[in-house]
Amino acid sequence: MALDTSLLAGRPFPLGAHPEAGGVRFAVSAPPADAVEVCLISEDGGEQRVQLTERTFGVWHGLVAGVTPGQRYGYRVHGPYDPARGLRCNPAKLLVDPYARRITGAFTDLQAALGYAVDPMHGPPSSVDSLGSVPLSVVTSPGGPDTGVKPEVPFEEAVVYELHVRGFTKRHPAVPPHLRGTYLGLAHPAVVEHLVRLGVTTVELLPVHAFVDEPALIRDGRHNYWGYSPLSYFAPHPGYASEPGREIEEFRTMVAALHAVGIEVLIDVVFNHTCEGGPEGPTLSYRGFDAPGYYLHIEGGGSTLDITGCGNTLEAGSPQVVRLVTDSLRYWTTELGVDGFRFDLASTLGRPHGGRFDRASAMLTAITTDPVLSRCKLIAEPWDATGDGYRVGDFGVQWAEWNGRYRDTVRDFWRGHTGVRDLAYRLSGSSDLYADDLRRPWQSINFITAHDGFTLRDLVSYNEKHNEANGEDNRDGTNDNRSWNCGAEGETTDPAILSLRARQARNLLATLLFSTGTPMLTAGDELWRTQGGNNNAYCLDDETSWVEWKLTADAESMLAFTRRVIALRADSPALRQPEFFDGRTTPSGAPDLVWFRADGEEMAETDWFDDSRRFLGMWIDGSTSLSRTREGELVSDDSWLLLLNASPNPQEVTLPGPEYGTTYIPALDTTTPDGTPTTPTPKPPTTHLTLHPRSLLLLRVPEPTPPTRP
Repeated sequence: MALDTSLLAGRPFPLGAHPEAGGVRFAVSAPPADAVEVCLISEDGGEQRVQLTERTFGVWHGLVAGVTPGQRYGYRVHGPYDPARGLRCNPAKLLVDPYARRITGAFTDLQAALGYAVDPMHGPPSSVDSLGSVPLSVVTSPGGPDTGVKPEVPFEEAVVYELHVRGFTKRHPAVPPHLRGTYLGLAHPAVVEHLVRLGVTTVELLPVHAFVDEPALIRDGRHNYWGYSPLSYFAPHPGYASEPGREIEEFRTMVAALHAVGIEVLIDVVFNHTCEGGPEGPTLSYRGFDAPGYYLHIEGGGSTLDITGCGNTLEAGSPQVVRLVTDSLRYWTTELGVDGFRFDLASTLGRPHGGRFDRASAMLTAITTDPVLSRCKLIAEPWDATGDGYRVGDFGVQWAEWNGRYRDTVRDFWRGHTGVRDLAYRLSGSSDLYADDLRRPWQSINFITAHDGFTLRDLVSYNEKHNEANGEDNRDGTNDNRSWNCGAEGETTDPAILSLRARQARNLLATLLFSTGTPMLTAGDELWRTQGGNNNAYCLDDETSWVEWKLTADAESMLAFTRRVIALRADSPALRQPEFFDGRTTPSGAPDLVWFRADGEEMAETDWFDDSRRFLGMWIDGSTSLSRTREGELVSDDSWLLLLNASPNPQEVTLPGPEYGTTYIPALDTTTPDGTPTTPTPKPPTTHLTLHPRSLLLLRVPEPTPPTRP
């Protein structure tokens, strides 16, 4: 039965489909179009078209009577089809609304979705109708379950935990089977309890925007698992809902469950490319509305400019894209309750028209000056797929960054491939990258592992990637892993190698948690998860990628150790400084930071240039950490001495003299499975210790006494 689709003018903004008295107001940006039709799709697949007659600022709009929430719809765009100029309007292709709040249906037929007949750059458009082969948009009412009070964790207290919604709970025995791998699975009390006991403050979800498989995966019969192939920037991914159609409610319920225990929710957003790929890809949404307005194109031609390695790149200099991105971010913050964002390949957002990176670009400025978004945690992945896009340390004052230099330096140090000069910068907050830009050390997101690369266990178990299961003959994934297998490639039963691997993993975790900056862990590392040496499991939605919750003895030990180091950091303000060390004299009379050689003497200038050094001592004064309570009062702490020995040999160490403290109490030792010091007895100054090969020792120095310095 046809709907009463009488039409009123409506208005151009906000964009999207919005229920109002008397119907639904539709508004979509399509400046090149000659005509735009809203296509209402019935339950039996029938279609009723309503032509929008109003166009304002390139936005086609109208209030359609008789339409209610739950209505499935799409758009057909009539206009120029001229691939040489990048214009690809084709009314045979049913398009997803870029502002759709909910997506339903699957992308089932790549051929039907192609906008061209034979050649993407020449010849006529395809006349094949894509209805029935592509996802649909759904009219959605605002609101839903309360997302709770945002925890607003101070950045210097944050411990970020990167996880995949599906993979994290898919094998969890305490989660009911129908909830595993879903938003509600993540909200399950047993899962929330794990996060709370672990001590993380902030979860960072891999992409939860609705996504579909890329053309290359569809052709090979494979599927996208990670989700870095977005279709809609407003709709939660429907595949993570336990009940189809309830993904918005379930996402909000998940956020509320995490907020209730003080855990923030960040989401990984992919505003650098879409699932449509290059010109040879499907026409699902953006390409059919205004390809030159959404995508970078080679000047004077219809080919897209790809600086993401994904076939297309969103045009960060386009007002249309700036509006899309900021509207999406505000929606997820205000309506869905998220606390911040990690921006995938964020350098593209600062490269309007594909040019040189500009931290003051329109896109980056729009995000940081927005009154809502400026209060969120904003984390950039500061690179793209090009050499010019590597911008670690170059983002603006309000941006935190994934610090790739931290990852590389710490990995190199513990595998014995570098000295201590760069390590000192990474341990102390990377002031060389951030201090001159009015930023704080917590804006360095320190990490050892991430979803992209080896797990922690694999990092100490493999020298080479083993990605054969990905179907690309092991060509995919980086070759620059900076890993060390400790003497055997992959699984082994050699007890000496297994012991060394576990110790190396503890060294890496302890270094991460005791470094100044914001630590980020990868879900499952604390459970000793392996991917069998696969460092690019983006297309493996199976046991390779899912977290294993049946704990072995090794996993139990790693979990206990991880909890211990996170708790130590949480209880010790001096280990999470909110300001950079600058040599200032503290109330104890000592500088805020001192570097030591193994003989207990301060590092001399020439010592830093000895690349053969594998030992470093780091003394942090705690009499004032410059950390503050939530009420703004300064808090003090004990001082700390961190000793790191990456040498394969034992290291004789002399503790600093009495000017730095009268007692040195071992607090953590990576030579034991759970970090309990082998000799917990307090040590007097100038004590001689033997530090085990490839080990880390943390000592607490209570009540530092004023030094007698020359």
